[in-house]
Amino acid sequence: MAKITTQDVARAAGVSIATVDRVINKRPGVRPVTVERVEDAVRRLDYQPDRLAARLARARDYRFCFVLPTGPNMFMQGLHDEVVGTGQRVKPDRIEIFAESTDVFDGPRLAEKLTALGDDYDGVAVVALDHPAVREAINGLVEAGVKVATLVSDAPGSRRQHFVGVDNSAAGRTAGSLLGRFLGGRRGKVGLIAGSLALRDHMERQFGFEQVLAQEFPDLEILPVREGRDDFARVEAVARELLADCPDLIGLYNVGAGNRGIVAALEAAGRQDEVVFIAHELTAYSRKALVRGSIDAIINQDAGHEVRSATRVLLALTDGEEIVPGQERIRIDIFIRDNLP
Repeated sequence: MAKITTQDVARAAGVSIATVDRVINKRPGVRPVTVERVEDAVRRLDYQPDRLAARLARARDYRFCFVLPTGPNMFMQGLHDEVVGTGQRVKPDRIEIFAESTDVFDGPRLAEKLTALGDDYDGVAVVALDHPAVREAINGLVEAGVKVATLVSDAPGSRRQHFVGVDNSAAGRTAGSLLGRFLGGRRGKVGLIAGSLALRDHMERQFGFEQVLAQEFPDLEILPVREGRDDFARVEAVARELLADCPDLIGLYNVGAGNRGIVAALEAAGRQDEVVFIAHELTAYSRKALVRGSIDAIINQDAGHEVRSATRVLLALTDGEEIVPGQERIRIDIFIRDNLP
């Protein structure tokens, strides 16, 4: 079957091709009765616009910016690499992708970075901090006509149009379920280390984790969460202190990054075999620790999928197209050393 063209739509609606183009691209200057005729013809003929052709015909390129964290977080470094790679792949489609870095643990600094972007971009994807200044900065971008998606960590109180990431409450519940089952009925204390509970993803993971342990493993005592700002040196110091304070510690969940620090602390204390350790994100380092048994299980999110998804989402928002939920759903992966890819 031949592809339906704007010429076919124009003929069916009894209008010019230029009028069809104005209606399809929602430009003014067409009478409502004519708009209705064109839209009826589009529906009857099941016309599908050639989005790539329309994209290439734009007077300028699409410009998207990813705002990512600074620091030694290996997952975020991998996310940055995926942004660069995706940017190279979409260049032929007249899409330019840029990456900016800042301290996302500092609300005012992140807000300043977002505000400085102004309206230089069609869309922005940001690893967000749930902070009043950040929410206001996101709202300012949206008011300026910039499409905004949060990435990995959300700011749901803002006017951002989409969140790209896993269900972090479910990720935390998964961690709790894994840890409880791995402990196999043992009684004792369980520690939590987070980057910052100002990060929505960390807060939601903690909530899900504690919920499962309270409901299904009441013999496990959950200790107060300790923060390490996703810096492995800080995380190592926090983990060493936790192990020293709790000689009866039997389980450990790292809500954020810095797994290298926890592994170093466990191995230095010789307790990597007795403490069940559940971590997030499969990186070159965490993979090795998983293989040798210092990490028992890793909950992962696909950085490449997230960057590609954020790019598609920003493109759809810019073009006024629908977002396909199934395509943009980021799944939760569970890895033990026996099923590593």
